[in-house]
Amino acid sequence: MTWPRPGAVLRSLWSRFREGLSRAPLQRRVALLTSFAVAIAVAVTGMAGYFTLRLALYRSLDSELTSVAAAVSSPVARSIGNIGGLTEFTLEAGNFSVALVRADGDVKYVTGEEVHLLTGDRELVVARLQNGISTRSGTDTAGRPYRIVAVPLAGLDNYALVLGRPLNVTNDILSSLWIVLVLFGVTGVILAGAAGTAVARSGLRPIRQLTAAVEHVARTDDLTPITVTGSGDLARLADTFNRMLATLGSSRERQQRLIADAGHELRTPLTSLRTNIELLSLDSKSNMLSEEDRTQILWDVTAQLAEFTSLIKDLVSLARDDLVSAAPEPIDLRDVVNAALERARRRAPKGVQFDAELSPLYVMGESDDLERAVTNLLDNAVKWSPPGGTVRVYLEGDQLRVSDQGPGIADVDLPYIFDRFYRADTARNTPGTGLGLSIVAQTVQRHGGWIKAGRSAQGGAEFTVQLPGATTMEDLDKLHPNGF
Repeated sequence: MTWPRPGAVLRSLWSRFREGLSRAPLQRRVALLTSFAVAIAVAVTGMAGYFTLRLALYRSLDSELTSVAAAVSSPVARSIGNIGGLTEFTLEAGNFSVALVRADGDVKYVTGEEVHLLTGDRELVVARLQNGISTRSGTDTAGRPYRIVAVPLAGLDNYALVLGRPLNVTNDILSSLWIVLVLFGVTGVILAGAAGTAVARSGLRPIRQLTAAVEHVARTDDLTPITVTGSGDLARLADTFNRMLATLGSSRERQQRLIADAGHELRTPLTSLRTNIELLSLDSKSNMLSEEDRTQILWDVTAQLAEFTSLIKDLVSLARDDLVSAAPEPIDLRDVVNAALERARRRAPKGVQFDAELSPLYVMGESDDLERAVTNLLDNAVKWSPPGGTVRVYLEGDQLRVSDQGPGIADVDLPYIFDRFYRADTARNTPGTGLGLSIVAQTVQRHGGWIKAGRSAQGGAEFTVQLPGATTMEDLDKLHPNGF
């Protein structure tokens, strides 16, 4: 039969312990780990104390035996035949045993001593070398444990004086200490386990509350903030979870509002489009429409499809729900503004002029989104500019200003100008979806900036956009060392 290796057994036991611990509830794991840590600490401390005391007792015995050897060395050397006149009764009174070891291996004992020390090679080495001291644990002929010391015999070469003292008292002390350490160690581990259980139950109560709250949210879809008693990391965790719930609730509210507003805004163009298509379908059978009416209806359908397409495009852009751009990069904002200006010039009515003054500004972001936002601002300025009007674009410092010479924005409309689908009374009969400025505000906020609307010096509307950036690429790298 082949027995497994001890290392393999220990690894198997440790693997099973870890597997069982990973499946146990957190409270039980904390209690077990606490007990295990205390057990290790108690075992290490107990063993260190035990072996330290054992070493100290042995050193004390060795020192005492060495002193006795020095005291009896001269009398023994003068009377080697009877070992200095030592008798069995003298040895019993001093509680030690004596032997003389000669370099050739001959050993002399006290006359009348029935039980004597068992000497060995170490004592023989001291007799031959006549140098150093040998200390060890050994036994006598009766098998009793002894502490044995061998020293060169002073005044007589080729002899070593060997003294031994019984270890029964010392071993009794060490045995008692071992029992005490084991009893107190086991008691300490039990108390540590109980304390660990109590601490785990008390300390993990906020986690259980948080777990119950998360399960409640998952089960009921209720995003009400939770209340968790605790401090430190637990309080921060609960606060972070509550902020997550608030963000999720706000996102859900925005989505619901977007769906409701989109449904309302889509209803009108869809109804008009369906009416015109149904009218054309009926006309294909009855030929009741003139060619001019049919052409006008087709133009209306084309315009409605363009409006519908633009609305869908804006809704898709807003449905990104304030997500940060997936590929931010360093951008020269002048390039973005120039690209938007080029597009706006192509689409602007004849006579509308653009006055642009652009200073360097480098930002981290997504150029397509920023170009779309600037284009929306320019399109809005072009829409409200009078014939022959001028749209002014200024990029200075970290701010971009776009102004026109139109009628401006009424004070009552300023608080709502960036709301989705908001249309001022003066804009209800103009083309547009009411989402352009909302997209601008969302893009600017996503890039860490802000936007505000006001009145320009020429009396028209003016939009000011602030974006965090720098006037040089080196300063931008210092501002964003880890990217966007």
